[in-house]
Amino acid sequence: MTRPVILQDFLAAEHDHADCIEHALSRAQAVCQAQGERLTPLRRDILALVWASHKPVKAYELLGQLSLTHGRMAPPTVYRILDFLQSLGLVHRLESLNCYIGCADPTHRHEGQFFICERCGTVAEFVDGGLQSRLSRTAASLGFQMSSGTIEIAGLCQRCQ
Repeated sequence: MTRPVILQDFLAAEHDHADCIEHALSRAQAVCQAQGERLTPLRRDILALVWASHKPVKAYELLGQLSLTHGRMAPPTVYRILDFLQSLGLVHRLESLNCYIGCADPTHRHEGQFFICERCGTVAEFVDGGLQSRLSRTAASLGFQMSSGTIEIAGLCQRCQ
């Protein structure tokens, strides 16, 4: 049985968030180059805003933040960029919250698995290949074709308990 890999833990107090954002942006640049895509300044700005906290962010929140530096922007522009970032594995969409969060490991394609704190909104991302494998086998045995395997588990993080 494979063990889960914690990609993004509930953050410790000593977390260097500025370094975290820069690391995410440099990984994004590498992923874009590898895929023959461009990380344009606006795409980079939106990704930086997604990483501005480790809490899920709604597209309209991003739109409001962008208006402070980029002026009035149409919602479809933000959604197109979020779709682009998601297609490259740079962000995950949390369906239950209708929000986005940065992917902690965009260099390896994976279905996201998330623990979401209902009180503080912090998210921990992990990957458990064994769990995904079991879900795929169960779906196949039922004649079910999965289109997504993202798992979102709500509860309370240790700090909020």
